[in-house]
Amino acid sequence: MSNKSYLSVYAKSFSWAGFFLPKETFKKCSALYDFCRVADNIADNEEKIENKEKKFSHFENDFNQKNFDNPIIGNMWGLIEEFNISLKIVQDLLIGIKSDIKDKVKLNSKKDLLIYSYRVAGTVGLMMAKILKVNKKNSLKSAIDLGIAMQLTNISRDVIEDSKNNRFYINENFEEISSTINLADTFYENSFYSIKDIPISFRFSILVARRIYRKIGHKILNKKNLENYQNSGKIYVSSAEKILETFLSIFDLIKLLFIHKQDDEIQHDHNLINEEINLDERI
Repeated sequence: MSNKSYLSVYAKSFSWAGFFLPKETFKKCSALYDFCRVADNIADNEEKIENKEKKFSHFENDFNQKNFDNPIIGNMWGLIEEFNISLKIVQDLLIGIKSDIKDKVKLNSKKDLLIYSYRVAGTVGLMMAKILKVNKKNSLKSAIDLGIAMQLTNISRDVIEDSKNNRFYINENFEEISSTINLADTFYENSFYSIKDIPISFRFSILVARRIYRKIGHKILNKKNLENYQNSGKIYVSSAEKILETFLSIFDLIKLLFIHKQDDEIQHDHNLINEEINLDERI
């Protein structure tokens, strides 16, 4: 990748939101994203499964052996040490990405869907929160919720594209797409109140990313049926819509100042995930 970060090329919504972060913090978030993206690209490349397995195994070994000849791995270890990120979180991420390296991927239940979404995205939310100096346990759980919500949005948006690649995270019918977006909405809601525990200089950026991503889901629901959805191509948020959502995020910022919720009043729908993965050990 020349001198551009993967974040600015692949993650337009995040890149937009990242504009509101201090420069040094944005660099650290970009280093995390680069690591995730390189691993993800191995799973997504159009190659034979055996080749992808070999490449992924090589990448995983380089990470485990701390091969700092690879700057992306060196930068990731720098983050792990600086922000005390549990290796279990990174391992969860790699297990999630590796689960996509198959001839056919099929998730069969809400539990499968939530565990997969935690592994490939809730982990990223959790690591990002640590980089943003979030310390409270409940707030870190909310960071997992925001990652899961964004992944559920991605899955809802990419149903057709994924099915062409023999990946069936949810079924290709509008009812299931809609219910996945509604599930994402509960996770977006669960993520909101704890954003006030993010240091003020980072807070607005997260509110912007949350709103822009959530908007994708609402645009999908507006398609009303599968035919309109199929004819829409990739659904994204336009620059004008991003400006509007950024403006509306100012009201979120103000709302957070006036809302006081006790930790035990903030809900987290983690029961199904905790049946298989102890999230407390990761936090």
